[in-house]
Amino acid sequence: VSRASTLKVQQERRVRLTDPELFETPFLFMNGHNDFVLAPAELEALRTYLAHGGFLFVSGCCTNPNFPKAARREFGRLFPNETVNELAYDHPIYRSFYLVTRVRSLHENRDLHLEGLSYRGSLAMVLCEDGLCCSFSMANRCNTGKGVSPEDGQKLALNIAVYALTH
Repeated sequence: VSRASTLKVQQERRVRLTDPELFETPFLFMNGHNDFVLAPAELEALRTYLAHGGFLFVSGCCTNPNFPKAARREFGRLFPNETVNELAYDHPIYRSFYLVTRVRSLHENRDLHLEGLSYRGSLAMVLCEDGLCCSFSMANRCNTGKGVSPEDGQKLALNIAVYALTH
């Protein structure tokens, strides 16, 4: 965010979902390659965090389908009446800083969409299964020819951060 805009943000810190420091930050980022299961204490802490205005951005690495599949399953357990759903291109997250009207997959003939989980009408979590973190942090070096282009990745990442911090 700081590299792509004039916004100043705190230095990145690593926190566990069960750490008290979780509640001292308005924005979390989680990424990975593999299947995972959240422990009951982690689910409860994350539920409390998101219900009180926190925001979670989740990105699968290297277009590995295992992590996003686990994210949908696990985050779908947070709020009984909510599911992780595709965010259409008319959602405000696609225009919170840059205007993004379409994102093409680099390796498949399809458009890519962010997915979201809402709580009481507010977007609390955003998921990109297609290596978004690879595109903006590694310039797609670990994900060559797949997922999201570095240009689109930077735009989406900045849009997600601005949206999370302004809504």
